[in-house]
Amino acid sequence: QVQLVESGGGLVQAGGSLRLSCAASGRTFSGYLMSWFRQPPGKDREFVAYITWGGGSTDYADSVKGRFTISRDVGKNTVNLSMNSLKPEDTAVYYCAAARVPVMFTAHNQYDYWGQGTQVTVSS
Repeated sequence: QVQLVESGGGLVQAGGSLRLSCAASGRTFSGYLMSWFRQPPGKDREFVAYITWGGGSTDYADSVKGRFTISRDVGKNTVNLSMNSLKPEDTAVYYCAAARVPVMFTAHNQYDYWGQGTQVTVSS
């Protein structure tokens, strides 16, 4: 049974930092794209960043470029999202997701597996 379990969310002041982790289990993820999405209150789920499990290629939403960094630890089967210079508009539930490539990485309905989400709240 495939499981993606997020951790690391919380409450932080604007300008602060948080590091989210996603523990992946239940299958090998070679050939998969691992992404972070977020869903702000009252809004649709939106793409944040992806990393390819095998090659480590990355891409980011424009709104987080230069502030967020996605990484993976193949040995520990984890995907991390380091978030710096946080803004109130980053407040959302953050989800880890996995999709077999090729995939339209911004399209959340094309992902095969999802975590339960972790809340990030940035106060002004």
